Amino acid sequence: MAKEQLQVLNALDSAKTQWYHFTAIVIAGMGFFTDAYDLFCISLVTKLLGRIYYHVEGSAKPGSLPPNVSAAVNGVALCGTLAGQVFFGWLGDKLGRKKVYGMTLMLMVICSVASGLSFGHTPKSVVSTLCFFRFWLGFGIGGDYPLSATIMSEYANKKTRGAFVAAVFAMQGFGILAGGLFAMLMSAIFEAKFKAPAYEVDPTGSTVPQADYLWRIILMVGALPAALTYYSRSKMPETARYTALVANNVKQATSDMSKVLQVDIEAEPVKPQEPVKSFGLFSKNFMRRHGLHLLGTTSTWFLLDIAFYSQNLFQKDIFSAIGWIPSAKTMNAVSEVYRIARAQTLIALCSTVPGYWFTVALIDKIGRFAIQLMGFFFMTVFMFALAFPYNYWTHKDHLIGFVVLYSLTFFFANFGPNATTFVVPAEIFPARLRSTCHGISAAAGKLGAMVGAFGFLYLAQPQDKTKAEAGFPAGIGVKNSLIVLGVVNFLGLLFTFFVPESKGKSLEEISGETNEERN
Repeated sequence: MAKEQLQVLNALDSAKTQWYHFTAIVIAGMGFFTDAYDLFCISLVTKLLGRIYYHVEGSAKPGSLPPNVSAAVNGVALCGTLAGQVFFGWLGDKLGRKKVYGMTLMLMVICSVASGLSFGHTPKSVVSTLCFFRFWLGFGIGGDYPLSATIMSEYANKKTRGAFVAAVFAMQGFGILAGGLFAMLMSAIFEAKFKAPAYEVDPTGSTVPQADYLWRIILMVGALPAALTYYSRSKMPETARYTALVANNVKQATSDMSKVLQVDIEAEPVKPQEPVKSFGLFSKNFMRRHGLHLLGTTSTWFLLDIAFYSQNLFQKDIFSAIGWIPSAKTMNAVSEVYRIARAQTLIALCSTVPGYWFTVALIDKIGRFAIQLMGFFFMTVFMFALAFPYNYWTHKDHLIGFVVLYSLTFFFANFGPNATTFVVPAEIFPARLRSTCHGISAAAGKLGAMVGAFGFLYLAQPQDKTKAEAGFPAGIGVKNSLIVLGVVNFLGLLFTFFVPESKGKSLEEISGETNEERN
């Protein structure tokens, strides 16, 4: 089959970088902008929810979410994402990328708005409806992972494919940044408009009634960027590789790509062919050719996300531990949101965003394998550098050093495995299984995110039960948690050796599809 399609696929592989490549990056990237905004802004809101709905009369400390509620609010979108990645990944191979692409976006828009409209005023009703809609928001977000990656890799030319797919993912950095900046802006407006004393001065008065609107506005604005790109998504043609290699319609693929590339591609006359013996996902043939590749992409993404999400969702606890955010009782509810947002935005600005774009700039020069190996190596080094002298870092004279090392860990996560684990699964599998395999790899990552998010919540509690947060058992402390994360990063480095290099090759060459009819 491959010989006839080579004409249209060659045209794509050797196409010069054009305007349509950049529009594709923005259209696909907006989903990730929304993903990052939604997944990370919830960490800004959790402390506020605790103050509003779990205030204990006469308590010395402001109200906080009970452990099970905190885990549910933080983690339910991750559960939805995992389910969405597998389901929409499979659907993208079954029905085609384009047909499914609008669905995921619509789901994101509706559920972003609905999660801000969580009904009722009792803690139970608000948290239950919030969790319900955040699950389905995650489901939509999950679908965006395999579809965006696959669409971008199938549209790109082979010279700059890595950079284009990484650029789609790098929009996450801007999403995190936007989440932080918008939360700062809104909390500054609320702070100026509705003055409130600190918690230690007036426990009840420190949380103004209007604070209930603040978290809702922050969550709902996540719908905007997704809604703005819906029309553009519906106008994108199906990818040529799906149309030609999976739907077997070379003529349609040629005409679609002629329009997109604005060049004439000659459709070769289709000769009657022996049907290609294609193998399925669970076949021996797949296991022989791609089994280790799938093990490599799933395990590295799983291990990376344990470290990545444990830091990211709970970085506000680390900031409090090192004194970057003052004690909760010295602030009112709205100014606490401002402080957490400011700290998160600073980390994003200094390390998260630059890391992503370093990957975009260098992935097609030094390759995926080198970037992933280097990223895991430095993450391991910096984690241990934070962990072993942890007591030294908590001294107030050494805080800047702690923040620098902490930022570097983030920088090398993004200029490293966080970007490459997303790019590679969209390149190394055959077209008819590409979206499914990417979905499976991404779902393994989300499983790691759950381990990181929930595990770290309990692990990082002090070993002395009396110092642990209300409702939590004693943990192993922040120091030992950082040591565990260092070990996890080292395992990621080892599993990287299962992942092949895909730099500079065409997708059919990497996945072995050009040779299929000969085997």
